[in-house]
Amino acid sequence: LIRHYFLRNQPELADIQVNMIHKHDRERLSHDIAVSIREPITAIGEKYGARIKIAEIPPGPPVIATLVAEVYGPSYGDQLAVAREIRRIFQETPGVVDVDWMVEDEQVKYNFLVDKEKAALHGLSAGQISQTLYYALNPTAVSTGRFEAEQEPVEIVLRLPMARRSSLEDLKNIYLTSPSGTQVALGDMVQIKQEVLHKTIYRKNLRRVIYVTGNVAREIESPVYAILDMEEALSAIVPPGGGYEIKKYYASLPEEEQEVTMKWDGEWDITQEVFRDMGASFAVVIVLIYFLLVAWFHSFFTPIIMMLPIPLALAGVIPGHWIMGTFFTATSMIGFIALAGIMVRNSVLLIDFIEARLHQEMDLLDAVIESGAVRFRPIALTAGTLIVGAVVILFDPIFSGLAVSLLFGTLVSTLLTLFMVPLLYYLFKIRSKHTEQHAQSRE
Repeated sequence: LIRHYFLRNQPELADIQVNMIHKHDRERLSHDIAVSIREPITAIGEKYGARIKIAEIPPGPPVIATLVAEVYGPSYGDQLAVAREIRRIFQETPGVVDVDWMVEDEQVKYNFLVDKEKAALHGLSAGQISQTLYYALNPTAVSTGRFEAEQEPVEIVLRLPMARRSSLEDLKNIYLTSPSGTQVALGDMVQIKQEVLHKTIYRKNLRRVIYVTGNVAREIESPVYAILDMEEALSAIVPPGGGYEIKKYYASLPEEEQEVTMKWDGEWDITQEVFRDMGASFAVVIVLIYFLLVAWFHSFFTPIIMMLPIPLALAGVIPGHWIMGTFFTATSMIGFIALAGIMVRNSVLLIDFIEARLHQEMDLLDAVIESGAVRFRPIALTAGTLIVGAVVILFDPIFSGLAVSLLFGTLVSTLLTLFMVPLLYYLFKIRSKHTEQHAQSRE
C-alpha cells in the first residue's frame, strides 16, 4: 500500500513476492540480493517486452517511486512528447533503473455484438451467448470437490485452456446447443467490432499530469545525485512548438499551464522537506544553545568559541562519507545535528575548567594547558562510547549515514576541539587583556 501497489490490479500487471530465509541463516543482506538479481531479471523482461521493478519490503517513503517526474502542459499530446523524452533520459542515465511511465500502450478491445435475429432463429438468447463467452474466458467456480490432502473443500473452476481461447478464431468456434439439439458456432451469431481502449488520464490537484518513474541503484543510491546528473539533458529538451525551455520545479507545483513544465516528486520531495525542516530545527537549536551559554558564562563571545566544534564536525562528516562510499542522507543529517550538542559539551568542559582555575588565580597559559590534560579523559571516553555505538550500525543499509556522521564527525571534531578551543580561548583572553590595558593607558 505504501507505494501504490494496489494499482497493480489490471490483467497486464503481475506481482511476484519472494520470501527469504532469516538473515542469520544467509550470508548476504536482502538489499544486496535485490541489487544482484535486478540485472538478470531485467534482461528477461526486455526479451519479452516487459517492464520489471525490484521492490524491497518495506520499500521506503510513501511515494509512487524513488524518482518521479511529473509533466504538466496545455495539451495531452505535448505532455506525452516531453514525457517520452524524459523517459529516454532516465534510461540513458547510469544508475537509474526500473524506468517506466504511467501511460498505457494502445490496447485493442473486441466487442462481440449478438445478431439477435440469427440467435432467435436457432432458439438462443443474447444472454445465453454472452454467458457462454464469459465462462470461456473467465474462471468460474461451478462446484466443489473433496481431496484427501485438503482439509477444506476445493473449488472446481470452469474455464477453457489457453490454447482454446487465445485467438478470435478459437472463440468463434465455440459451439452452443440450441433447443432443437443442433450445434451452432458462436461466430455465426455475433459480429466482432474492434476499437482501441481509452487511456487512463491521471490528475493531481485537478491538473492533468503524466508520471515518469524510476529507481536508483548500482552507481548511485540517492535520487539527488540522479537529478543532478540529468539536469543538463533535461534542459536540452525542446517541447512541441519550441521557443522556450521547460521549467523544472523542485518544491512547488507549476502556477500556470500555458507551457509544458516538469516537477520533481518521489523521494526527492520527501528529502527536501526533511532537510528543510531539520535545517530549520537545527538553526533553532543553535540559537537556543547560544543563549543558554551566554546566560551561564555572561559573555557574548565565549559561547561562539564553545560552538566552534559544530562546523569542525563537518571536517569529519563529509570526508567520512567519501571514505566509506556512503551517500549523505537524511540519517546523516540527523547524526550531524546530534553531534552539535555532544561537541559543545566538550567545549564547555574545557572552558569551564579554565575559568575555574582563573578564579583560583592560576596563570592563563597554565590553566589552558591543564584543561587539556585534565579534561582529556572524560572527553575521550565520551567520544569513544559514541564511536563504539556508531560502529554497530555502520553497515546497516538505512542507518549507515547516521553511523558515518557520528563516527567520523566525533573522531575529527574531538581531536580538533582539544586543540582549537583552548587555543582560541587563550587568544581571546590575551586580546581582551591587551584591549583593556590599551584603553586604560589612553585614559
